[in-house]
Amino acid sequence: MASPRASDELVLLPLGGAGEIGMNFNAYGFGPEDERKWIVVDCGVLFGRETTTPGVDVMMPDIRYLAERKDDVLAIVLTHAHEDHIGAIGHLWPMLRCPLYATPFTAVLIEGKLEEAGLADRVRVKRVPLGGHLDLGPFSIDFISITHSIPEPNALSIRTPLGTVVHTGDWKIDPEPLLGETTDINALEKLGDEGVLALVCDSTNALVAGESGSEATVRKSLTDLIGTLKGRVAVTAFASNVARLETVARAARIHGREIALVGRSMHKLIDAAREAGYLGGFPRTIDEEDAMSLPARRILYLCTGSQGEPRAALARIATGDHQHVSLGPGDAVIFSSRIIPGNELAIFELHNKLAGLGVEVLSAEDHFVHVSGHPAREELAQMYRWTRPKIAVPVHGELRHMSEHARLAKSLQVPEAVVLANGQMLRLAPGPAEIVDETPAGRVHLDGRVLVEEGAGIAHARRAMAFAGLIAITIVLDGKERAATEPAILIEGIPLPVHDAVRRAVDEALGRHNPKRDDEGDLKENVRRAARRAASDAWGKKPVTRVEVVRI
Repeated sequence: MASPRASDELVLLPLGGAGEIGMNFNAYGFGPEDERKWIVVDCGVLFGRETTTPGVDVMMPDIRYLAERKDDVLAIVLTHAHEDHIGAIGHLWPMLRCPLYATPFTAVLIEGKLEEAGLADRVRVKRVPLGGHLDLGPFSIDFISITHSIPEPNALSIRTPLGTVVHTGDWKIDPEPLLGETTDINALEKLGDEGVLALVCDSTNALVAGESGSEATVRKSLTDLIGTLKGRVAVTAFASNVARLETVARAARIHGREIALVGRSMHKLIDAAREAGYLGGFPRTIDEEDAMSLPARRILYLCTGSQGEPRAALARIATGDHQHVSLGPGDAVIFSSRIIPGNELAIFELHNKLAGLGVEVLSAEDHFVHVSGHPAREELAQMYRWTRPKIAVPVHGELRHMSEHARLAKSLQVPEAVVLANGQMLRLAPGPAEIVDETPAGRVHLDGRVLVEEGAGIAHARRAMAFAGLIAITIVLDGKERAATEPAILIEGIPLPVHDAVRRAVDEALGRHNPKRDDEGDLKENVRRAARRAASDAWGKKPVTRVEVVRI
């Protein structure tokens, strides 16, 4: 590796994942500011929520800073295949147009996203073998096998002339992961012996004491639990947790049950795992329709929808809208997953709907049916003992997680620990770690098929209409600027007793209109205020109110 020049700098720029669990997007830059070369690690999404971003399916990072420097972006390197690490590729790759690198399982899922986005003919994913190596300009990258809740998670060793960064991606320490490789402890310890400049590390469970637990222990517990159930059994889990799906399928066969996959993601993830060489012993599955004819004790459904997603399979089953699957008294649903913060209301509403059908709901609250895929505090401490970095940079967490992670690192004698916000550029070397720049950062919303900047006000307008409804008024003026006909008033989402008050207020405001004194702007504002005030007086809420003028 070439010796660094006096003007060279190594910087880290998070554009997603700093201050939030999801939307991971971290860029590493090397060189003088005016000729810096970049690599991107991960390109993920954050899912929208109806309470805060109504109508928005997913959110992704604002990457305009890098897009303006796309000729200097050497590659996007993906650590693993979770949506919060690869979900934005189909939307953001056209802004960078750079090579994509991933291990085989991750590559299969990315290729599906590129196909959906119509990009399959424009970019190919370059497959890296497990434990593989890349040379990208000033960056020398090694893939290091770790464990997580999906096949082929990787940490990255990123060597540069100014030092080595270890980027963990998502990880945990699982001595029995059931599927795939165990953590390559030797590689991590070797890096620590050579000297690690910075550890950029998952913070999700920095507030959780102890260890996250092993998939092997969940396999035994789930198998025993399924054996106690007599009616139909549905198990919902993250479809990407392929080891968990295999556990459930094995438990079903042990207890004489056929397996039916319910939900598109279940089929997609299992197909991807098989294509990448996993699940060779996965039991045969049957179609949902065929399962209808089996005795209740002979069927187990593997369903999507563990987070209460309204369009997922389990939600449709709970509302009786699923074409082939129905559950009732004597049946059971096992939620083999954690509750992602923010999804509590949707999940508990789903629990209640299932309970209303007479279904027994079993979850991690009352049974040992899940372990986390992220490191608890003792696992974080072990990673620091292996790598012994000079700088700790917590990522992938809310501010409270990253702040606690930084405190933990300092307690483990890491000399520097820096908590960043998206858009803050951290110089890792030379010299002490220092925030040297602030770049544009934020979120871009996928609203239907359209990308919209977060600050465009659409979500605010939808929340306002959801809270207090809409009044839309059309006024028709003649050539003398007088009302030519009765105004057309559209009132949506507002109680009927309020309607008459609004109509009277609009008529009175039009009656006060003086064409010689009031211009069009005055007329629109006077009518708008009158309608809104009448609604507020009658109802106590102020609807979104719009007025348009048409001339004949």
